[in-house]
Amino acid sequence: MRKGELTRAAILDTALELASRDGLEGLTIGLLADKMNMSKSGVFAHFGSREDLQLEVLKLYHHRFEQEVFFPSIKEARGLPRLRAMFARWISRVSEEIASGCIYISGAVEYDDRPGPIREELVAMVSAWQGALLRCVKQAVETGDLKQDTDPHQLVYEMYGLILAVHHDARLLRTPGAVERAKVGFERLIENYRNP
Repeated sequence: MRKGELTRAAILDTALELASRDGLEGLTIGLLADKMNMSKSGVFAHFGSREDLQLEVLKLYHHRFEQEVFFPSIKEARGLPRLRAMFARWISRVSEEIASGCIYISGAVEYDDRPGPIREELVAMVSAWQGALLRCVKQAVETGDLKQDTDPHQLVYEMYGLILAVHHDARLLRTPGAVERAKVGFERLIENYRNP
């Protein structure tokens, strides 16, 4: 990488850290410039606008999510092994984000009623992840791991509910054992849908 590319990557890493902590709306060129010991114009030279910066941060977050959660999981056998791997890697990532925050979740709160490119990008990313989970559940039905009458949309919805509960209980309420409760909840879900 050239110097400009290295600087841009370092700015994005720092921006992702700040956005995880303060939300995408809390991310400003000025704050980022202070954190990077750069001028505002120096940071601005790498991104055309604050919105461009926010979009690039979202893309970086999504890329890392795919690298840590999705791609390793699809190496597992189709069906329940893959679904278990997806949830295990997802909950592991959530466990690490308890201290910093999840951009998907904070972004949903910030942009649920605000039209525009950031909301569209966020919706596309979350929809892609839900679509991957949905395909995985359908494959688990096809392989016979889950009951034929399993409603894939309902199972994905319930899995999402467990993740949201972890964020709520662990980050807001600081309830000990929230991650473990989500793991237990997932196992109960699977037992409910599993083919005997």
